[in-house]
Amino acid sequence: GLCDSIEGITHSICTMEYEDHRPLYDWFLDQLTVYHPQQIEFARLNLAFTVMSKRKLLQLVQEGHVNAWDDPRMPTLAGLRRRGYPPEAIRNFCERIGVGKRESLVDMALLEYCVREVLNRETPRVMAVLRPLKVVIENYPEGQVDYLDAINNPEDPAMGTRQVPFARELFLERDDFLEDPPKKFYRLAPGREVRLRYGY
Repeated sequence: GLCDSIEGITHSICTMEYEDHRPLYDWFLDQLTVYHPQQIEFARLNLAFTVMSKRKLLQLVQEGHVNAWDDPRMPTLAGLRRRGYPPEAIRNFCERIGVGKRESLVDMALLEYCVREVLNRETPRVMAVLRPLKVVIENYPEGQVDYLDAINNPEDPAMGTRQVPFARELFLERDDFLEDPPKKFYRLAPGREVRLRYGY
């Protein structure tokens, strides 16, 4: 408490295990008749299935299981930043869960929802084929390439469009085709017609 007083700390914010120490903190500063910071306790942020203990995270860094505190696998602010989580999403997450004195376990899905909410609004869309399957459209002219408009962000028309090439030979994601599909498979299969996104 004396260090807080000397350094001019206005609020000493700590987790609930320090609540029992507050009477001693207050008594000590009262006896010295020095500036008295306010001590406030709150419950820890606990994310489901996530190690949040600094001691245990330090062990991961020291033993080389992760590269550093800013490793994208770490649940630190630096790690979340490197993972691509926007600061606004983290602030929204903190506002939603609030600050309280009761211990609770927050599902990681809520943080991911806050990230998606921000990224959906601000990020241009792109497409990628990770496991390509070549498809040949037999009734499309060979050598012809049409450039079709694809929307950059359906939630923000101001982001405009981009050109996507459409030709006789295309590549689909391998999971989007089955030779013997189940009843509720609505993607490409023998004898079926499908519409390609931003295509004809």
